Amino acid sequence: MAAFEIGEQDFLLDGEPLQILSGALHYFRVHPDLWADRIRKARLMGLNTIETYVAWNAHAPERGVFDLTGNLDLGRFLDLVAAEGLHAIVRPGPYICAEWDNGGLPAWLMATPGVGVRTAEPQYLEAIAGYYDEILAVVAPRQVTRGGPVLMVQVENEYGAYGDDADYLRALVTMMRERGIEVPLTTCDQANDEMLGRGGLPELHKTATFGSRSPERLETLRRHQPTGPLMCMEYWDGWFDSWGEQHHTTDAAEAAADLDLLLSQGASANLYMFHGGTNLGFTNGANDKGTYLPITTSYDYDAPLAEDGSPTAKYEAFRAVIARHAPVPGEHPAPRASAPVLDVALERRVALADALPLLVEPKPFTHLPTADEIGQWSGFTLYRTDVESDDALLSVDEVRDRAVVLLDGEPVGTLSRTEGLTTTSLPPRAGVLDVVVEDQGRVNYGPRIGEAKGLIGAARTATRPLERWEVGGLRLATLDPDLLTMLHVAEPQDVAPVAGPAFCQGLFTSVPGADHFLRLDGWSKGLVWVNGTLLGRYWAAGPTRTVYVPGPLVRVDNEIVVLELHGARTGTASFVAGPDLGHTER
Repeated sequence: MAAFEIGEQDFLLDGEPLQILSGALHYFRVHPDLWADRIRKARLMGLNTIETYVAWNAHAPERGVFDLTGNLDLGRFLDLVAAEGLHAIVRPGPYICAEWDNGGLPAWLMATPGVGVRTAEPQYLEAIAGYYDEILAVVAPRQVTRGGPVLMVQVENEYGAYGDDADYLRALVTMMRERGIEVPLTTCDQANDEMLGRGGLPELHKTATFGSRSPERLETLRRHQPTGPLMCMEYWDGWFDSWGEQHHTTDAAEAAADLDLLLSQGASANLYMFHGGTNLGFTNGANDKGTYLPITTSYDYDAPLAEDGSPTAKYEAFRAVIARHAPVPGEHPAPRASAPVLDVALERRVALADALPLLVEPKPFTHLPTADEIGQWSGFTLYRTDVESDDALLSVDEVRDRAVVLLDGEPVGTLSRTEGLTTTSLPPRAGVLDVVVEDQGRVNYGPRIGEAKGLIGAARTATRPLERWEVGGLRLATLDPDLLTMLHVAEPQDVAPVAGPAFCQGLFTSVPGADHFLRLDGWSKGLVWVNGTLLGRYWAAGPTRTVYVPGPLVRVDNEIVVLELHGARTGTASFVAGPDLGHTER
């Protein structure tokens, strides 16, 4: 048992000053078999604390469901932090941003009529209470006051950038205290006067978020936190990537020098990120500040520890800085070893149109429902209707976020929210029109949090409105066994070009337990599974050129399945020696 307090000048652990040297590591972005490795490397860099968000929607994918298993086993993660001799900070939101789908808020909650968003609205608070019942039951027994690693718990997240409802924040504080959280509670906001003024409570300790000009930012924080230790709860040491943009990097020496200034003032810091990890499956978020930009599958973040857990130049630069302020172990983590290099022929293909009966049971509608209306919270949604030979085109009010348009299974067009494409021409023939809409990630920051996905508003052709539809969500989180059977018995096509949209399957033998880096040069856009696990999205738009395959997923004999939405010039996929996160200049 220990006592952790916020003193007049310092954080105090059993009465002794503690400068918190923390690193952000999101358990839900890392394979659980790799947690211990990442935590150990944090200690070897000189950190004494691990911080993590909690992604509510990952734990609660549907109303009434709560999952604490596998890579969602927060209790196991915190126990591994403790086993490494480190402290922990937990930030359970309910809103987390984190470039995560919907900022961590469950889409099923946002679809509730009349529900509030980040405010003291009764339905919203009731749902949070249920969430806290589950997650704080994991955190409470692991507080430092009960022999565990947890020093602090954060209330909400950068709330000053969104709202100013003090009653809402106080309701969260009450719920946390009622559920056994007795360690100090904090808030964090971006280091400007307006956000720090709006986002906290007088009774809670304020921290700030920033990534440069540390002395100036700390001075701003001190105006709002007159006493007590100063802390940068997110020291932005890198940045996230969006599809179609460049790979963001920051200079290691400059970032280290600024961190040195921060620590030299006696402030505590949490590196955001220490290790970014991966947006597996459909978990990436998006930003929309006039243009909708979904986040890449890789969440490498140009962090000190790369997406695959390898130390970087920034790791060594930060380690040297930390050594000037605190003891650092003498051991260094090993550098990245070359991953297995091999080509895989994806010889067996099944057209998406032929697979649809296995993946979806569409239901009839006399209007155009959103994906949320049918309970499809992520992934792909099928919209089906009949068209006539003189319809000429399909036009929709809005698409969220991208769609492939098929006529009798033949691709005839694309709709795109980012590109503003809401109309496509149709061939002059009657047939069955399928619009396969991809939710590319729910907005994670700003006023568009909680918006519905799918086709929004109305649809029409050149001659008439389209009002009769069949709509259903595609089951793609796991691969349907009957689809796999179709792939296994399909006639091999060697490495012929791929005409999409189609599922493509191949087998490969490799080193079990070794990290792999999948490269799909010449492919366009889609999803990839290895041994049944949906790794996420790939896209020729870049910047990311490789998909990280965690070693624990790899066996001696392996299967890869790709859903290519458009086409590929070759049916070959390649595993390469290391990652390629793309160009760094625009």
